[in-house]
Amino acid sequence: QPTIMNKLLFNIPRPTVPVFVRNAPRTTADTTALSVGGKPSEDESGKPPIEEIQSTSSSWVKSDLVFPVRRIYCVGRNYREHAIEMGGDPDREPPFFFQKPPDSIVVCSPQHPSSTSSTSIPYPPKTSSLHYEGELIVAISKDGFQIPVHNAMDHIYGYSIGCDLTRRDLQSDAKQKGRPWDAAKGFDFSCPLSPIVPQEEVFKSLPLVNHGDDENNHDRDDTHEEKLKKMQLILKVNGSIRQQSSIGCMIYSVSEIISHLSELFRLQAGDLILTGTPAGVSEVNVGDRVSISCGSSSGGIDGNFLMPCEFVIGPQNH
Repeated sequence: QPTIMNKLLFNIPRPTVPVFVRNAPRTTADTTALSVGGKPSEDESGKPPIEEIQSTSSSWVKSDLVFPVRRIYCVGRNYREHAIEMGGDPDREPPFFFQKPPDSIVVCSPQHPSSTSSTSIPYPPKTSSLHYEGELIVAISKDGFQIPVHNAMDHIYGYSIGCDLTRRDLQSDAKQKGRPWDAAKGFDFSCPLSPIVPQEEVFKSLPLVNHGDDENNHDRDDTHEEKLKKMQLILKVNGSIRQQSSIGCMIYSVSEIISHLSELFRLQAGDLILTGTPAGVSEVNVGDRVSISCGSSSGGIDGNFLMPCEFVIGPQNH
């Protein structure tokens, strides 16, 4: 009998996020190329673009790599003050997680200073209460299950910042009825985010942390985790600061989040983890301009160690 070959009815490409580095094109030694099937992912042209974006005192360069997104995990109420403002228990409880669909991402690429354009996110239907939630995003490049906390940083490819846009009225209704949050959290365009910066690229720009003379304090995971905690996450709406907190104010650290999440799911290359939002969440409306940054006031070239995420809320799509 002839062999029957199954054919796909149609191809659905995996969403991707571009990878940027600071100042100069990355060499192959700088980061491990994230890949699917063992080969580095390239942009659609198949060529290594050299696209330089100037900021106030530094530049970002687009590499020839893109990060293919497999899943998007989100951590709920991971900042104490946010847990309080949402009516939750601020005490340290086991973290809980939910997901957004991979195709909810919208990459908010940086603009040249002379440009007045910005990524537009359409106001979603079936809501009158769209809320912003600025978050640090972790990009996973190494598979793992039941990952110990002290090994968690080894599974990270890089970082991004983004916004967990939420239809708050739908979420409140779902909470009251004990229903899932999918419609409130997983709608189209609900995850705007910045390009990913490789982990080594981030940390070589951060100031060193003084751990004293303890010989165990030279461990890379500990050093990177401590540096990460000093970074400041800031979200502005129309130029006014609405959220501001250090990453160190998380109830669960990045390493702990990865460890807890890997108890529930086998993490794989291509996973993104939104690590929670600080206090200050509120509504945005059509025409509002949102800007999210993550950096430090005490070091770095221009205070920002990750690509900014900037977008404007546009009218509903019809």
